Amino acid sequence: MASQDGALTPDDRDFVTALASGLEVIMAFDQASPRMTLSEVATKTHMNRAKARRFLLTLHALGYVRKQERYFELSPKTLQLGYAFLSANNYHNAIQKYLEDITHETGESSSLGVLDGKDVIYVARSAAKHRLMAITLAVGTRLPTAYTSMGRILLGTLPDEERHRILQESELVAHTAHSITDLKTLEAEIIKAREQGYCIVDQELDSGLRSLAVPIFSGGGRLIGAMNVSTNSARVPLERLEENILPCLKEKALEIKETLI
Repeated sequence: MASQDGALTPDDRDFVTALASGLEVIMAFDQASPRMTLSEVATKTHMNRAKARRFLLTLHALGYVRKQERYFELSPKTLQLGYAFLSANNYHNAIQKYLEDITHETGESSSLGVLDGKDVIYVARSAAKHRLMAITLAVGTRLPTAYTSMGRILLGTLPDEERHRILQESELVAHTAHSITDLKTLEAEIIKAREQGYCIVDQELDSGLRSLAVPIFSGGGRLIGAMNVSTNSARVPLERLEENILPCLKEKALEIKETLI
């Protein structure tokens, strides 16, 4: 049986469980766990050791995983999977110029992100010299949708039922003292962002991190993603974010819409 958005469910006869499990093994490797033993992979993916071993050895044979003694890690070949997305959506090259322009004009980092369920994924980025977070932000970085300005403005573009489902499945935890953990309050913030056409998230994911995002559309009205500027709250007050940086983001969003069909 297909879900409401047309996607197969795991109990559908056309659903390939082996493929899904293989991808789950690949996704288990992240910044917190770049190298793992067989037992660690099995635990993280909730598979038994025999099943996890077969997938790891298959991925190793295909060149997607490297093995050194007891440890497994992803190989550079996995980058081809992400590059396939970027190649199929070649708009990222055009948008990169606009991100760099934003960084040049504001002195702040700017990124393009797309929604992937409970996460927003960075697909293009122009980094300023100053560092904003404890983690390194780069193309491929995944951050929780509920606590990022790009994630919230993108959630605002979804039908109410789909947005509510994603939020219910998300972990609403207090990353900082400013984090919104109440579902109704969070949904109200998302609706507010949708109505005003931009979203500001102030120190909800990381102390000192303040970000602003706007949705990006093609000339044909297709949603491309969201574009943001990330700043340090001690350096950039909210007033400057709204009065100076927001007009810059809106201008670039309009230019992108006029450029991309």
